[in-house]
Amino acid sequence: MPVQINNSLIRRKEEFSPLTPPTVNMYTCGVTVYDDCHIGHARSLYIFDLIRKYLKYRGFNVKFVRNITDIDDKIINRA
Repeated sequence: MPVQINNSLIRRKEEFSPLTPPTVNMYTCGVTVYDDCHIGHARSLYIFDLIRKYLKYRGFNVKFVRNITDIDDKIINRA
C-alpha cells in the first residue's frame, strides 16, 4: 500500500513519491527561541521526527536536516 499525503493545494490525498526514490530528503526549520517557551516549540521538534520515523518504517532512506537559528541582534537585545 503506497504512502498517501494530503495535498492542501488541491484538497485531496495523493500518493507520495520522492524526487529520487527510495531517498527522501527532509529539510525543516528548528525553533528560534527568544521568548518564553511554549508548546509550539516542542511541536516543531517532534512532528517532523515522527514523519521521519514513519517514512523509514515504510522503507524509505531518509536524509533529515534541521536548521537551528543563529543568535542575532534581536535575540541578544531581548536577553
